[in-house]
This record gives sequence, C-alpha cells and structure tokens, in this order.
Amino acid sequence: MAYQVLARKWRPQNFHTMVGQEHVLRALVHALDEQRLHHAYLFAGTRGVGKTTIARILARCLNCEEGVSSTPCGVCSSCVEITEGRFVDLIEVDAASRTKVEDTRELLDNVQYAPTRGRFKVYLIDEVHMLSTSSFNALLKTLEEPPPHVKFLLATTDPQKLPITVLSRCLQFNLKNMPAEQVAGHLRHVLTSETIAFAEASLWQLGRAAKGSMRDALSLTDQAIAFCGGDLTESAVNQMLGSIDQGKVVEIVSQLQQGNASELLKLIGELGEQGQDFTGALEDLLSLLHQMAICQVLPEAPVSVQFDRAKVKELAQQTSPADVQLFYQMGIMARKDLELAPDLQAGFEMTLLRMLAFRPQQHAGQMKITEPQTQTQTHTQTHTQTQAQAQAQMPESIIAAEAVVESAAESLVEQAKQVKQVDESAAQGMPVTEMASVPDAPHEEPSVPEAVLVQETAPVQDSPPWEEEPMQAQQPVFNHAHEEQQGEPEPQLEQAAAAEPASAPESESESESESESESESESESEPAVAEGLMPAKSGRDWTLADLTQENWVKVFNDLNLSGMTHGIASNMVFAQRQGTKLQFTLQQGQSSMLNDTHQGRMREALEAMFGCNLELTINIGKTQIETPFANRQRRETEHQQQAIIALENDANVASLTTAFNGQLDTNSVLPVNPIEIET
Repeated sequence: MAYQVLARKWRPQNFHTMVGQEHVLRALVHALDEQRLHHAYLFAGTRGVGKTTIARILARCLNCEEGVSSTPCGVCSSCVEITEGRFVDLIEVDAASRTKVEDTRELLDNVQYAPTRGRFKVYLIDEVHMLSTSSFNALLKTLEEPPPHVKFLLATTDPQKLPITVLSRCLQFNLKNMPAEQVAGHLRHVLTSETIAFAEASLWQLGRAAKGSMRDALSLTDQAIAFCGGDLTESAVNQMLGSIDQGKVVEIVSQLQQGNASELLKLIGELGEQGQDFTGALEDLLSLLHQMAICQVLPEAPVSVQFDRAKVKELAQQTSPADVQLFYQMGIMARKDLELAPDLQAGFEMTLLRMLAFRPQQHAGQMKITEPQTQTQTHTQTHTQTQAQAQAQMPESIIAAEAVVESAAESLVEQAKQVKQVDESAAQGMPVTEMASVPDAPHEEPSVPEAVLVQETAPVQDSPPWEEEPMQAQQPVFNHAHEEQQGEPEPQLEQAAAAEPASAPESESESESESESESESESESEPAVAEGLMPAKSGRDWTLADLTQENWVKVFNDLNLSGMTHGIASNMVFAQRQGTKLQFTLQQGQSSMLNDTHQGRMREALEAMFGCNLELTINIGKTQIETPFANRQRRETEHQQQAIIALENDANVASLTTAFNGQLDTNSVLPVNPIEIET
C-alpha cells in the first residue's frame, strides 16, 4: 500500500478528536444535538487550521445512517464514502478553478432535486472568495432560501472579499491560528503513535515553524522524519529549518548580561558562518527575554520546552528586570528596522550593540546589596563630579550667565521669605512698628542683579511692549516687599488712618462705584481688544461733507457693521458724492460676496450715521486708494516691526544672546499692546 502523508492520515474524523477551534466545535455540537441546523455555514481562517476538515465532519454528521448527531458512527456506508471522498450527495467545488457564472448556474441546476443516497445534499465550496461578482449574484437567491434538503458549507481564507449580501445569509465561524504549545502537543501524540523517536525541543521548533497551521506542522514533521532518518533531534531539526540553536540564544543573553561585546560579536560571526536566519534569531532572543521576565515576576511559572528551565531561571536571577525590559523593547523596535540594514547580520549586530550601549551602568545585584544611605551618598558624589566636569567644559560666558541667574533666584527666594514673614506677623496681630524688630528681616537693601533692579524701578506704563501681563502683575509684589524692608512706616500715615474711621463707609461706597464703573468700561472694551483693535474714541458727529476719500477709513471705523458685511465694506473705497448719491468701488476679488442684502445693510448704516436718506452705488473694479482692510494690514505690519526692533535694541535681550550664543526668533514675536483705530 502506498505511503499516506501524516496530514491526510491524521485528519480528524469527528469533532471530539480535533485539536483546537473549541469555540467553533462547541457551537456546532450543540446545534447538531439540539437539531437547530442552519442552511448555510461559512468557515474563515488561514491555511491549515481545519476549515475543510470541519466541513467534511459536519457533512458526515448530517448524513450518518444512524441519525443526525455530533458523533457520527464512522462505519456506515455514508460515513465511509464521505471519508473516502466518493459520496454522491457531497458535492465539493473548488471555487478557485470554477469562477465563471456558467459554472455556478450549472451547479445550481440540480439543487431542486432530492438527494440520491443521503439525508441532505451538501454543497462544499472551498475558497469561495474566488467566485466572480456574477457568480455571487447567481448564488444569492438559492443561498438565502434553499430547499430543505440542501446545505451549503463555504470555506475561505479571505472573508473580506465576500459581498456583505453573502455574509448576511450565512453563519460565520472564524477559525484561529493554533499556538505552538498546542501544535507541539499534537505532534507528540502523532509521533508516539507512529513509534518515532523525538526530542521535546525538536517538537517545539516544528510547532513554531508551522506558524499556527496544523497541516504545515504535519508536513514539516514528514520532512523532518525523512531528514533525520527516523530520529528527530534538536540539532537536526534546527539544521533542516535553518533556525538557530537555542543554546546559542541563551549564550547571547548571558554575554549581554555580562556586557562582553567581544564574545557577542564572536557568537554572531559563528551564526553567520552557519548561514543562520538572523530574523529568526532575533525572534528567539525575544522569546527568551519574555520567559526571563515571567520568571522574575512568577518564579514558579512554567517555562516553554524551547529553553532549559534551569538556565532560564539562572539568567532571570542574574539580570535585573530593568535590563530585561530594556533589551526586549529594543529587540521589538529592531524587528521592523532589520530589513533596512545593509544585511541581516549587520542589523542583528547593531541591535545587540545598542542593547549594550544603552544598558544602565549599575548592576541589579549591586542595587539590591547597596544600603539606601550609601546609595544616596554615591549618587550625590557622582552628581557633584559630573557637574564639575560639565562646568569645566563650559565657556566662561555661559558660566557667568548661569551665576547671574542663580544669584537672582537666591535673591528672589530671600525676598519671598521676608514677605511671608511680614504677612505672618501681620496676621498674628503684631503692631506695624514691631515689624522692624524681626531679626530675620534686614534693614538694608539686598543685593539683586541689575536686571531685577531694572524691573523693580521701571514703571509699568514704560515697560517694553514684549513684557507679558503676568510679569507686570508680579512687579507690585517685589516692590511691595522692597518697601516693607525699608523700616517703619511714616507716623503721619498712621495718624491719618486713625483720624478717618468715620468717613470710611462713604469712601468705601465711592470706591465701589468707581470700581463698578471701571469694570463696566473694561467689559465694554473687551470685544475690541479680543479682535486686536482698541475701541473707537472719536465720538464726533459725521456729516456728508466729512465723507471724502481721505476720511473714509475713519468713517468706516465708526460704522455699525459686523460679520460679512463688515468684511465687504473694509475692501471698498469712497469714489464720489453727488448730493445724497454715494458711489463706492469694491475690489474685484470681493465681488462674489456682494449682494442686495449686504448693500442694504451698508446703506442703513450710512443713513444712521449721517441722519438722512441716501442712494448707494457700489462699482466693481481696481482700487487705487488704500482700503480700510489694507490700512489695517499696513499698520499691523508696522506695529509688528516696532516690537521686533524694540526687542533687538533691548539690553537684556542683547546680553542673553551674547551669553548663550543665541538668536532672536522674530517669527515668535507678538506685540502686547493692540494697535489703535484711526479716529
């Protein structure tokens, strides 16, 4: 009798002998036992995961002579014929070779006829996604409402290519790739039944090489049996697959842990001479690091048969968790960059050298042995030495600038402490005259850098335009602290404060009214400030005689316009006036937005300003005179240039650029004060 390959010989004949896909088998077993059968099933998954096998077992369950159940007998004529592939009512179709619509129509011509031998006529269509669009359309109606004696079993490796109309008519089951442990366990059962000697590590290598496919694993096992002469050893299987010896992977991690770069390069050279796949070597390295991380968290966790358990635990104890995580992360990132290297060996070498270069200098064992106090002292000494070396390499200008910044910071901290002490004394009820006797508050002015003194003495209104509002808000705090450090307040102020208690309510009411009026004025000016313009302050009564080409920009600023109408009017210029007839010229690029509505709003705004009925005409053309919009842009540009020039001429900015060899980024300069509207 001819030899039968393992993939066909060990094909499961019932659901209970299948390996994996429990989520699919459970649903099918319950449906068969409870007689809840659908008319169309779709099995999707990659190659070799059991799509066709499940479909044939389901056909056997449906047509077993002992009845519909999840456990076919396997000995009746129907079961035997289905197993041998000669059952007349099981029509297997390869959709990859029969894609035309004529083939589908020919297939469906016999659907209405009852089965010849079995209970159901089963159509098993493999690689159904290869059918043409016309074939799917011809299949839709029959697939949705087939005769009671017809069952459709569809199998595909790419369900995304199936029309949604087909998917909606089927029960879809997605088969998963099987893990290497499950594949290795089934191979162990097969080789034991075939009385073939094997090593556990060789089964693991075959399971990983199968990439989740049981058929690929059995085919590789057939090849390994022929290659090894009936005795599957780890070295022989590695040589056949071209995979790296796991002992080499363990040695690589050991040398990484020791930081021995010469031995690492020697090991990589040996792997290159053997023609090893460095992509697989990197994957094996990541698998070992993964096992080490698990052992560090759970020492009693099981270790895969790929590596020696004792060696993995030893490496996990010798390597710090930080190093393991660092090596693993670098290896993961190197996987996508490995193909970009000049050759795979060079990319693998750079990955290991990168792990050595970025590895923390302090060993994990030292971190555990070192006491906290000693560790802190060592860290302080190392930081001091590093800082001293860095200062020795700095230019003198940078060191001087840093000294100025540090002295300024110390002075500001000292002032804050003094202000806090004065506030605490006031809160405790200490008289004002006793504040000068506080021992920690000096009477003389503290030494403050020149830049800080300039900020304290300069008035707020004279500050340069680039000063931000938070810095200006902090100025009174420093000045207040400076004033309180001068000593006791003048007695005249105390007497005046004591002599005016009766007028306090009146003054408070006046101050409240003043603050309310100020807040109202501020709230009214907020919209204009938000738009980058100050509110109009002319307040004049315009007449038609005032409307000239030179005054149009000022008149426009007082018009009550908003939105798109305001934008259109800003691109117009005044042409001429004849009595109450006004003519304007609008730029050509803005003509598409002009309509009767906007023109009516402009006329109403002009009539409200001049107090008479007007006739408005707007012509389209080129404007020789500056429009309000162009005027606004020009003044904003000039305002921006003034801010840049003020920064470039500032002494503090010049000292900073000189000390740090810096350059002013003019694109980041924004004026603080908004431009004013022409009135």
